[in-house]
Amino acid sequence: MFLCLALSMASRPTNPKQNPRLASRLPIDHPTSGHFPPLTPPNKVTSYKYTKRTATMATPSKDQAEVILVGCGAPLRGMGWYHAVQMLGGECPSARLCHVVEPWFLGAGASGPGGAEFAEFQTKTSAEHMVMFHKSLSDVPPVVDGVRRLALISGRTADNPKLLSEAIAAGCSTVYLEKPGAPTVAELKSMKAEAESAGVSICMGYNKNVCKYVRKAREFAASNGPESHVTFVSNNTYEPTASSLGECFERNAEGMLKNMAIHELALLASFYDVTVDNIEEVVVDEGFSSLQTLKGPSGKEFTDFDKVKFTIKTKTGKSVSVQADRCGGDVSYATVSDPSGAELFRHCMPDAEDEGNVSVLQAKYPGAMPYFFSQDPDYITVKERVARLCAVGDEATDIATIDIAIAALEVGEYLTGLMKERLSK
Repeated sequence: MFLCLALSMASRPTNPKQNPRLASRLPIDHPTSGHFPPLTPPNKVTSYKYTKRTATMATPSKDQAEVILVGCGAPLRGMGWYHAVQMLGGECPSARLCHVVEPWFLGAGASGPGGAEFAEFQTKTSAEHMVMFHKSLSDVPPVVDGVRRLALISGRTADNPKLLSEAIAAGCSTVYLEKPGAPTVAELKSMKAEAESAGVSICMGYNKNVCKYVRKAREFAASNGPESHVTFVSNNTYEPTASSLGECFERNAEGMLKNMAIHELALLASFYDVTVDNIEEVVVDEGFSSLQTLKGPSGKEFTDFDKVKFTIKTKTGKSVSVQADRCGGDVSYATVSDPSGAELFRHCMPDAEDEGNVSVLQAKYPGAMPYFFSQDPDYITVKERVARLCAVGDEATDIATIDIAIAALEVGEYLTGLMKERLSK
């Protein structure tokens, strides 16, 4: 059984001028967020229960997966919307978007902010691409014999366990989830068991697994020999103030190591054999790392890291470092150093090639979330590999498995306790 697991984005600062993503994060059920409102019992009354395809339904070719996008969100703001436009634009040739499930804008949010824009997107997409729109997964027509169906779930993390069950009931043979997959390790393990029992593959969008800067650093380190040491650096652009970080701590209450830095922990689990059981030593850079207790907008106090740096050494002889800084800037990168610590190589995201593509996409989709553009090629790569897995059974190379997701979340929980203890002394 090939089980994969998929990537979502780290949080950004509180100032809307600096962080246009804020509108997609606060509140979590805001209609522009691309997330689901609380799930309600599915509507069993539907006019879309077909056993055969009609001339007005999008149809995948024999080498394509039939994709159900679950959670579109508002045009220009929802991550699901950007997944949709990439597939509709033919950028993922193995994925044919056939259905969109959007409970908010096809329900209570239809007349609210973003509702008109979504309705326009729905009308255009239905007319030009024959995509069907539904309020719930239970409204999607049964899968046609011989068709391989893929659910791309871009909703709230807390809803993913239930949505996975609904996707399996809808006949999906592959499910692509946004990171971290579920709120807890226990829920991830339960989802893995359910998928295995149903013969369903799960993949999640940990897109840094296929990022160019990660690949380049790993390739350089491999060519330079076993003494090479890789450091993955993740930065955000929060203001270094109590109000900015306090809001961040409250909005991302699961903590830095289970949110912003979970991408890097997935890299460690994927490529460096890092699991809780295989950790021999954690070396914390206490001079760089910082733990603070701050008040959020609600007035409650939250304790979290605003920056961390650590090196993990495994029992199997591997060593790798991670640095994450909520106030470190807008460039993430990877470095390779020699045993003395001298830097031999660095590659950044975005690089010059990425910036050229960003300019094209900014002109094509004015007003869209900036982070869509800098990571556009990686989103395409992950979707295409997952769709190819679903459609023809090709291996989804470097796509994080659900076991990797479980390992990353377990390591995040372990490091949170260990580092809080060390930094509190």
